[in-house]
Amino acid sequence: MTTSADGQPLIPQPPATVAALRQAVRRIAPETLAAFTRELDRAADRSLQGSDPAPLRRFIAQWAVHVHIRRRPGLAADLRRWEDLGETGDAAQARRAASEIGRILDEAHAVVGLPAR
Repeated sequence: MTTSADGQPLIPQPPATVAALRQAVRRIAPETLAAFTRELDRAADRSLQGSDPAPLRRFIAQWAVHVHIRRRPGLAADLRRWEDLGETGDAAQARRAASEIGRILDEAHAVVGLPAR
């Protein structure tokens, strides 16, 4: 991933549409494009089978949050460090990591206009 020298986001936050999110993922996190496509196919199939747009809405929300975090390399690195600490740390460190991960995700949800988890 290319980093911004001044700490600014690599790209603006795209609209929460499949096409815009796919383009953003392709640009800032191409290694996750296969997962994006797989999950999109699953969400679309579930939406069609149940005549319910909820799976597709969840997919868009999840990937909008992913893009928000990944477009900010420092934030993405922080999230990875907290996730690693949550897996390898003691109980107190795992609780702190869970709290910090929650804070990062809540902030991302707010920025992309979604209710907190």
